[in-house]
Formats: sequence, structure tokens, C-alpha cells
Amino acid sequence: MVKPREIELSPETVIPILYEDRAILAIDKPSGWILAPDSWDQTARNLQLALVSSLNSGAFWSRSRNLKYIRFIHRLDSETSGVLLLAKNAGVLPVYSRLFESRQVEKTYLAVVKGIPSQTQWTCTATLAPDPHQAGRMLANLPDGKPCETRFEVIKNGPGCALVRARPLTGRTHQLRVHLACSGHPIINDSLYGSLSPMFAHAPAALRAISLAYQDPFQKLPIRISAPNAEFLARYGFGDAPQGQ
Repeated sequence: MVKPREIELSPETVIPILYEDRAILAIDKPSGWILAPDSWDQTARNLQLALVSSLNSGAFWSRSRNLKYIRFIHRLDSETSGVLLLAKNAGVLPVYSRLFESRQVEKTYLAVVKGIPSQTQWTCTATLAPDPHQAGRMLANLPDGKPCETRFEVIKNGPGCALVRARPLTGRTHQLRVHLACSGHPIINDSLYGSLSPMFAHAPAALRAISLAYQDPFQKLPIRISAPNAEFLARYGFGDAPQGQ
């Protein structure tokens, strides 16, 4: 049976499959979807719940693979698009989770930020902790903050904004968003840590996970999974930037 290279949740939501092996599926997560337990049904945009519901209904993408289980391994914020790993059985979930927890996964993002950074490369090590006064928000450099590190590199400057490559060495909640805001250059359309941009009024927050690299924990082979970025670059005015970031 031919396995489709996409997951069709609805005619309007077709999610590309970027990579697959015996243990995982890697998908190109669309923006606007949250990652929460499938028991949480307070929104129609819970991607985990939508995937499980589709699987349980016998949708062809899952039936052709004889899938009985699907679960996200790591998280991307709701507005963040790009590479997301899904476990195909419960047994591999802790194995891949340990890869992320032990910093054995190299993560690369593209962000479009407000303003022109004065440096072409920099590292932010601001600690992060939950905001005690606003649920769901993180603050930098509180006494109980957890250590973090993100490396940034400017790829191209635009009119009042810049395209930045980000490589987080740790994986704290909202790490890239807070570290860029701390650097004085919040992500375009990040309403929590920055502001909406009139220039990109109908676009989501300008953050995309473009690659993950790690050693396969079972076959011990190097794996690199990339998501296309041409549409993202064009949306924010960087259509002439080099591909393969």
C-alpha cells in the first residue's frame, strides 16, 4: 500500500510529512496549532487531538502505515511552524525525549525581528522563569531562572527588520522569543513579547523551525530533517535570501 507523504486533517489542513522511519514521523507543523494532551478539547486547534482523532477514524495516512499511536515528542509554540517529531509508538517516546533533554538534538530556526541588530552574531544567556503575575509568560533574569543559551546570526537586513538564524542550545519555554526580546529585537508579530507589525498585519509570528539534526538512537546514524523555507522568507519580504538556511 502506498503511504501518502502528507496528513490530511481536513481539505483546508494538509500537513506535509518531511521524514519517516520505523520510530517517528517528522511533519511540517502549520502555525496556529497548539500542542497539548489529546484530552484537552477546549480548542479546535489542538494538533495532538486532531491527529489522534484522524488516526482513530481510520484516515488513509494512518491506516496505510498501520498506526495505532501518534504523539508529539517535543513542542513548538502555537504560532511557530516547521519541523516537529512525532512518535509512532509509546516505547520510543522516552528515548527521543531524552535526546532533547540531554541536548543531543541540534535545532535551527529562522526568525524575522524588529529593527537592525548592531551585531551580526551574538549569544544570549539570560535565564528564564515563569512570570509570577501572568500565566503562560516567561521572564528573563529572575533569581530562580533556569540557565539558557541561544546563538544568533543575522542573515540579511530588511526595511526596519532583519532575518536571523537562531540555534538554541537549551530548550526552555519561549526561549527564542524572550532571548530576542532581551536583545532588543523581538520577533515580528510576537504579541506576547513584542508587538504586531502593520507591514505584516495578516501574518503569524515570524518564527520557523527549519531543521533538526541528531544521531538516530537505534541505528546510530546521523539524521538531519529540514523544512522548506521559501514561503516563509517571501511572506516577510526576504524572498531573495539564500535557501537552505
